[in-house]
Amino acid sequence: MNALSGQSRTPLVLVGFAITMVACSSSPSGSDAFETRLISATRNLIEDYDLPGMTVAIAGPDGVMSVAAGDADPDNGRAMTAETTMLAASIGKTFVAATVLQMSDEGKLKLDDPISDWLGDKDWFDRLPNASGITIRHLLQHRAGLQDHVHMQAFSDLWLGGREDLAPEDLIALVLDTEPLFPAGEAWSYSDTGYLMLGLIVEKVAGRSYEDEIRERFLNPLGLTSTGPSNQKRLPQLASGYASGEPGLGLAVKTTDDSGAMVWNPAIEWTGGGLYSTSYDLALWGRYFLSGRLLTESTDQQALGGVAASDGDANSLYGLGISIRLDSPWGPVYGHRGWIPGYVSSLQYYPEYDTAIAFQTNTDIGIIDAPEPIIFRIEETIATVVLSDIAKDMAKDDNRQRPRGG
Repeated sequence: MNALSGQSRTPLVLVGFAITMVACSSSPSGSDAFETRLISATRNLIEDYDLPGMTVAIAGPDGVMSVAAGDADPDNGRAMTAETTMLAASIGKTFVAATVLQMSDEGKLKLDDPISDWLGDKDWFDRLPNASGITIRHLLQHRAGLQDHVHMQAFSDLWLGGREDLAPEDLIALVLDTEPLFPAGEAWSYSDTGYLMLGLIVEKVAGRSYEDEIRERFLNPLGLTSTGPSNQKRLPQLASGYASGEPGLGLAVKTTDDSGAMVWNPAIEWTGGGLYSTSYDLALWGRYFLSGRLLTESTDQQALGGVAASDGDANSLYGLGISIRLDSPWGPVYGHRGWIPGYVSSLQYYPEYDTAIAFQTNTDIGIIDAPEPIIFRIEETIATVVLSDIAKDMAKDDNRQRPRGG
């Protein structure tokens, strides 16, 4: 494992923006001009897309830098800072994948094990669509042929009925006795349900809770001090989110009450996402995991073995818990996005620059329901600011290490 240098954080307030830098000794992250451009870009994105607030972080060879702008709770005058947390939503799947992949490296399971080896003793297992044909790899890559319970009417009915205390197996039960979308392994369809089953497998292999497992494997060793399970309504330094309203769920527009507690229980997400975090921690995590630093080379290559994740788009692939884009102006991009009502997050790693970029915003209004790819536009805007400077540095230093080529 190649650690980033330095773990201490020194906050600095500059014209209303919270800046956090760690061991940023050279440009671009050590450049005042670069900082000004990134702050300006963040401010412009807030204005362009009418966002309450936003945080952006970069983790690269020179360290980690985070900026914040706007409001964490505009109704109560709380400013967004680099330490403000938000729900990371499906970016949490990268932690599930990393755990399973490390367990594979350790010989505790095999990626092509049938899930019946681990879940076959469940009294509901034989009622699972494609039960006998699903492998761990299929679940990681959304190729199990399972519906996504989050988009089922039965889930909406439970939520509207006030059932916020649902256990993972209660949610898996929603897909039991349904027809598979396709035979296991023969197509691709995103399924949070499959990741709940991965969580059950992790707990069976580990003999302890999923939360304890990732805390010991990743959160503590990597210094992800602002990341933790979103398993209760009151979460540390959480921004108030503003939701457009998922059809049928009947959620309030604002995710928190005046005391800062969430008005609905995020624990329902579990290993479909299930974490609060900061952009700082997400970028740091992305550079560790998506660079392959946490895995053996063989397993890392398997994780990047993508299948088509979008009809008619050969450049959009999905690996083992990793979204892959091949047609970026900056070379291939590995990462994941996250959305949960009120919060949108993005984590992208650019291997040719050994740099991860993360952003979070505390609204989904005008983003998730937009007719154009707003998340993609925000990612491209930030990447252009960040990577153009790094490219100039790399042109001056041909010896800078690029862990995946380039």
